[in-house]
Amino acid sequence: MTSHGIYTQWDSKSKHLPKIQEFTTRVPAEIDIEFGFVVKIKKAKGALIEYGIEHPGILSKKGELLEPFVGDVHVGSNDWDFYLGDTIWDPIEDKVGKWRMYLAMDGRVIAEKTFDVHARDEGEFWKRRGF
Repeated sequence: MTSHGIYTQWDSKSKHLPKIQEFTTRVPAEIDIEFGFVVKIKKAKGALIEYGIEHPGILSKKGELLEPFVGDVHVGSNDWDFYLGDTIWDPIEDKVGKWRMYLAMDGRVIAEKTFDVHARDEGEFWKRRGF
């Protein structure tokens, strides 16, 4: 893992990964804040990587509990950078809590990080803006 925390907005259509803004596992619950981690995987071209994001009690538009977000991707090169992350959207209330993100290969977790998304307090709001 080369970095983890809060990032610039990620554009899934771009070849560029988001840039780290703050190394942290505490993430304020703010609309569009991007958080996650970047890994560098070497000598595994073509290997299958499984990823998952387990989030706290997020509800669908129908009011049903959302399942963890899971999927897989093949390693693209022998020196490969990969970003796994998510962002906060409305309503904020059901996004607060522990978010576990992980990558696994051959059934073994190779990278994981748990982020604590917390309700923002007034002091932190101004601190993040340089005051």
